[in-house]
Amino acid sequence: MTPITIIGAGLGGLTLARVLHVHGIASTVYEAEVSADARTQGGMLDIHDSNGQLALKAAGLFDEFRRIIREGGEAMRVLDAHGTVFLDQPDDGDGGRPEVHRGDLRRILLDSLPHGAVQWGRKVTAIRPLGGAQHELTFADGSTVTTSLVVGADGAWSKIRPLLSDVKPAYVGTSFIETYLLDADVRHPGSAKIVGGGAMLALARGKGIVAHREAGGVLHTYVALTKPKEWMAEVDFTNPKAARARVAAEFDGWAPELTALITDGETDPVLRMLHALPIGHRWERVPGVTLVGDAAHLAPPDGEGANLAMYDGAELGKAIAAHRGDLEAALAEYEETMFIRSAKTAAEAAETHALCFDDESAPHGLIGMLTGGSTGATPARASTSS
Repeated sequence: MTPITIIGAGLGGLTLARVLHVHGIASTVYEAEVSADARTQGGMLDIHDSNGQLALKAAGLFDEFRRIIREGGEAMRVLDAHGTVFLDQPDDGDGGRPEVHRGDLRRILLDSLPHGAVQWGRKVTAIRPLGGAQHELTFADGSTVTTSLVVGADGAWSKIRPLLSDVKPAYVGTSFIETYLLDADVRHPGSAKIVGGGAMLALARGKGIVAHREAGGVLHTYVALTKPKEWMAEVDFTNPKAARARVAAEFDGWAPELTALITDGETDPVLRMLHALPIGHRWERVPGVTLVGDAAHLAPPDGEGANLAMYDGAELGKAIAAHRGDLEAALAEYEETMFIRSAKTAAEAAETHALCFDDESAPHGLIGMLTGGSTGATPARASTSS
């Protein structure tokens, strides 16, 4: 019998496990990937003082977090297709949204947990309600566990969500194509200069190039295209050269320093089709099950996703600690506040996405929002999940 089971060793699930551990409550995290190093862990994340940093404080890891901050990473500039810089915000050093690499942040969380708390290579294949708030989970290797609480921290295509909701994520109409330039200051100085020291967004209606500087002169780029799924299916991503050329053709006439972020890509381009759950997605209370992060409230990337996942994990962990012996009271308290905040942030994410990729005046609508001319959240900093 495993009292608390967390499915998914992403930032949200690991934060939950850590906060529970801080309060002396055991849990087990089951992760389908075979190890912590099974794949590259995304790019840079800006961790906000209103949610992500609060989660790290609740986890007792704020000092460790501060040691992995990339100084200068909060800088952001917004350009048009010709490379004209309309907004250039330096890193003011106030610590409100410092930048860290997702992989470094995940490592801090993993290292803070007891040995064996994360079980690798354990892919969930079936979940069976047993009554009395208990569930039996079956894994790909045929093994099973019975648990009093299963928490879905397993992202957009959660295997746990169907226990609570029959809603599935829908394509938002825009896809990102991910690529990298390496040692850019030496090998790609034009692109390095136009990106600057932090995040860069070059936008026009229906398309954009979003890049971020990482350590070691790495430029991490997401090329955004508002296209139907059928158009994306016609791009042969098994042929990297042809895929880069097909995507770059959509940016004909753009500044060469910007298009070089596509054409000179030094890694195979990876398609990331953006999906979202309905704004205000919620469910009726089901004993012994809940969700955190994208599993609960997937939205277009706007820099909030990782922060919200960690905050969800921390808030759920604190609720369980506050209601020891009464998991249902803890889940009800957590879900009610989570539903309210996630509806608000999902609406802001949709607004930001529209300003970036649907607005005829792009990038000027986004600039108006950032400078106080409109309302909404801060835009994505080259993040697919944020």
